[in-house]
Amino acid sequence: MLCTRKFSHGRASVCPCVLYVVQASYAGLSLAGLFESQVRAYSNVGYVSGSVSSHCLAKSIVQDCILRLPKKSTFEVGSFSTMAGTILVQARDPAKLNVEIQNAVDEHRLNDAWKFYEQYMQMDGFPRKSVVNKLLAGFVESSDVQWLEKAYGLVEQAIGESKQNLLERSTLIYVSFGLARAGLPVPASTVLRRMVEMEEYPPVAAWSAVLAYMSQTAQGAYVAAELILEIGYLFQDHRIDPRKKCNAPLIAMKPNTTAFNIALAGCLLFGTTKKAEQLLEMMPRVGIKTDANLLILMAQIYERNGRRDELRKLQRYVDEAHNLSDVQFREFYNCLLACHLKFGDLDSASNMVLEMLRKAKEARGSLAVATLVFDAAGRGSKFPHGVNSGSWHYSSHGESYAYEDNRLPGNLVLSYEEFSRDRNFLRLEGEAKEVLGALLAKLQSQVELVTTDRGILQPTEKIFAKLVKAFLEADKTKDLAAFLIKADKEDSPASNDDSALVHVINSCISLGWLDKAHDLLDEMCLAGVRTGSSVYAALLKAYCETNQAGNAASLLRDARKAGIQLDASSYEALIRSKVLQNDTQGALHLYTEMKEAKIPKAGHQEFERLVKECAEGCEPRLMVKLLQEIKEGQVTLDSAVHDWNNVIHFFCRKRLMQDAEKALKKMRSLGHAPNAQTFHSMVTGYAAVGGKYIEVTELWGEMKSLAYNTSMKFDQELLDSVLYTFVRGGFFSRANEVLDMMEKAKMFIDKYKYRTLFLKYHKTLHKGKAPKFQTESQHKKREAVLAFKNWIGVC
Repeated sequence: MLCTRKFSHGRASVCPCVLYVVQASYAGLSLAGLFESQVRAYSNVGYVSGSVSSHCLAKSIVQDCILRLPKKSTFEVGSFSTMAGTILVQARDPAKLNVEIQNAVDEHRLNDAWKFYEQYMQMDGFPRKSVVNKLLAGFVESSDVQWLEKAYGLVEQAIGESKQNLLERSTLIYVSFGLARAGLPVPASTVLRRMVEMEEYPPVAAWSAVLAYMSQTAQGAYVAAELILEIGYLFQDHRIDPRKKCNAPLIAMKPNTTAFNIALAGCLLFGTTKKAEQLLEMMPRVGIKTDANLLILMAQIYERNGRRDELRKLQRYVDEAHNLSDVQFREFYNCLLACHLKFGDLDSASNMVLEMLRKAKEARGSLAVATLVFDAAGRGSKFPHGVNSGSWHYSSHGESYAYEDNRLPGNLVLSYEEFSRDRNFLRLEGEAKEVLGALLAKLQSQVELVTTDRGILQPTEKIFAKLVKAFLEADKTKDLAAFLIKADKEDSPASNDDSALVHVINSCISLGWLDKAHDLLDEMCLAGVRTGSSVYAALLKAYCETNQAGNAASLLRDARKAGIQLDASSYEALIRSKVLQNDTQGALHLYTEMKEAKIPKAGHQEFERLVKECAEGCEPRLMVKLLQEIKEGQVTLDSAVHDWNNVIHFFCRKRLMQDAEKALKKMRSLGHAPNAQTFHSMVTGYAAVGGKYIEVTELWGEMKSLAYNTSMKFDQELLDSVLYTFVRGGFFSRANEVLDMMEKAKMFIDKYKYRTLFLKYHKTLHKGKAPKFQTESQHKKREAVLAFKNWIGVC
């Protein structure tokens, strides 16, 4: 069956099953010049049956083409068999191609399906709606990144050509879910954003699952937070009336507590805590109810951002909450302790540790009494151990979260048929909660300062090490000794040589801080705490090795006064030191003293025993933790900077920018350098007020100077907020500078967000041809705008 159609100007159209050939023998005319555009078929033209009639029609078309050519061109129309070059255009039946596409998808022949789809696109544009959606579903079901990317490209192509009516809502949700699950968070978020633009609103039960899988990567977590902010903006301050029936699909999209928990957990895992704080500020405006998980996530965000006052306010709610687990209590008090240390409030931190030790001691006493009562009543000798610490983590409602190895739910392929049957998206909602549990388990594994034993909070060696380091850096030896002596009284060590204070003294000796070790030993003696000879021996040997004979003699007198008998190795070190100083008489005196005391050569080896235990990897000791903490050499931020940041942040939240500027000026005058958090508060404050683009430009100049002259690094959240402000205000030269800095640092930039922002406020900017006369400044501005438009992909 053959049939033909006429060629129209600019596009040749051929109906199905046409086969003809044309050769151009004109030397200066190419085939592309003959047929200016692609050959396509239109379904609204009927077929012509019969070989004779179709042949005649084909011949007439060829003749028509020849008549349209310039007079210079010549054709040998009569002899088609001797053509050197041919154009072969063969179109197939669109209905048959539709069937072949569907059969190929059913048989999982995706390469053939894609080939048939491309053929159809060349013939007649997009296939019918059912075929397009089936093709998309087949690509997603494959779980292959290659086909998932093709599915995403097909969606973008359809929307770009205003064919979004071909895409069903459930199919788009399925595509977005498949992309997110395959580790493609940016395309997944783009599909969701497109759905909102098309007013095909996805229910929160569905898009929260997409959000969950997105939040497992740094890029995805950042885009997930942006997505929550964009969707939440629609529901701020009761903008949507839930009583209207027409708003039901939109209300179903409203973010819930689970969605916020997922986004916040992702931000915490990947360090974008300032973005997380923006989410916290939005929550009351959207009407989000707080649950146990959200309370703990809030505490962690406040601790990371140094919001100690907010954390203290939260403490009352945590203490009164009846549905918090032991793990969640541990997380909160870990945050509170870390925040006290961050602000240099050693009194509050040490008092918290002592309170934990006191309550643990009382609990041990109560447990012993209860055990005796149970034994006497003949109800068994074992006391129940409270919360099971097996291989599962539990939520406050008893739902299992995740395994201890933090593995995520299995990547079982969810077929489109199963997906479409679940109209309420219960399967996706369940997966979102499972992934949330895995994210929370990862955060729980980061708790280092507090542990629990039978539901009782207890400090770890890590908090002792951090406190000791902070006390020593602040040169508060007396306060440190008093704290450690109180801690030893509450904790009841096995022996004085195994106490926390002795471990700290030994650590100071190992680090060469002999003066601090001596001061702590003196404080220990003044408090009436008796210790063994191992500490004196270790410090004495260290003095001898560093040729501090005067300090060694003073320590020897203190030991004698305390009734401490030194071992043979200490006397040997003292004698060696005297010999090196040519003090023969002193050396002989020490030797005689050792002989008269009948000290065995084996000596007292308690200190060596303790060091050996630590080196062999036995139960973690305070000494090992302290040495590790100090040798890490982390630079601690000046606690006053946190205080000033909180003041500036308060003024910026209240939009009192003049007061914020005064606080920043005072901060600098006191010698405290602003950091990334300071600049972020100022930039977001100016952006909230609106129109303060000159002030942001001045801050940007200062930031560039600091980045060039110092080692200060600016994070993604700060640079993103600066970039957003410049694009919103139309400062594209500065925006391109920020882009360069972010791209050099290989930071993720949300192009979709900036493309949307540009089209909203600057859509017609420099859209036409450049004016004939323009100043150099105007030319530079135009070039900056065009460079930015090229970056976001706007023509």
